[in-house]
Amino acid sequence: MRAAVLRGKRDIAVETDRAEPELRPDEVRVAVSACGICGTDQHIYHGHPGSAAVHPPIVLGHEFAGVVTAVGSAVTGFAAGDRVSVDPNIYCGGCRYCRSGRPQLCDRLQALGVTRDGGMGESCAVPAANCYRLPDEVGDVAGALVEPLGCVLHGFKKLDIRPDYTAVIVGGGFIGQLFLQLVRRQAGRVVVFEPAEGKREQLLRLGADAVFRPDDDEAVRAWNGAADIVIECVGRRESMELAFRTAGKGGQALLFGVSSPETEIAVSPFAVFSKELRIMGSFINPYTHEEAIALIRSRTVDVEGLVSHRFALEEVPEAMREYPRKNVTKGVIVFAAERARESGR
Repeated sequence: MRAAVLRGKRDIAVETDRAEPELRPDEVRVAVSACGICGTDQHIYHGHPGSAAVHPPIVLGHEFAGVVTAVGSAVTGFAAGDRVSVDPNIYCGGCRYCRSGRPQLCDRLQALGVTRDGGMGESCAVPAANCYRLPDEVGDVAGALVEPLGCVLHGFKKLDIRPDYTAVIVGGGFIGQLFLQLVRRQAGRVVVFEPAEGKREQLLRLGADAVFRPDDDEAVRAWNGAADIVIECVGRRESMELAFRTAGKGGQALLFGVSSPETEIAVSPFAVFSKELRIMGSFINPYTHEEAIALIRSRTVDVEGLVSHRFALEEVPEAMREYPRKNVTKGVIVFAAERARESGR
């Protein structure tokens, strides 16, 4: 089969003769239709860890959907032909975190596309327990993007959002746009700080009350200490420090953007103390897949409309190399079967 294989730091290549994955008794084989390119894939590509340590060679891709083509001997809940979205995270079930209802912190966490071959290939072996059937109303590209929406849901549920609260989202990319669609349903006002002028119209369409550039000193001063909720979706020092500046008394600061392990920020402990700030992190997507599918199916959240670039598998090496320069909001690898379906619509 064909697959985009990470061979080392900034070294990814499409192999055309990679062996089909062997199935364990509890697994299904999925012919991948679409696979999202996540910011975490970019981190891994540049030599940083993902949700766990990465040891090349490995097929990246932890956001994907496809069609079941074979089932293991112990699988009873799926059959060939089923369309599925995949939750990539595999928990051990036995560590203290799994046994206390915090599986996302699993001591032995594995993940498709991180510690096991993932969705940037034509076929993938997936534990049946990690597959979720897709309704007809949810296409394959949207099915691939269930996973990032599930991650956003996990962070969203940590927040106490009320109708009289003002929320600030720092970063108006794909993740910021997902948060915006959820937060706008509960908060009284939502403001986004985003440097790219090209995203302004989209952010306003999705429900932002105002969009400001983070280098707009007047806007930054105006929003100093004004937010009840701040959601940081970038992972850079400047954006995180901006998030803390905008957080007001009793504010909640959710650090969602993935930073490099070396990133450090300046935070005033006195501000945390005197404002009674709640600072939270959010890691992966523990059992949020079904809810994410329901939100997409009901059109409560638009995911496919946020896709800015679609790539063929052969384009992956260049796409990964040039990702920042291409101004990609969200990129998705679309495989031949899905391309055929799209052309027939």
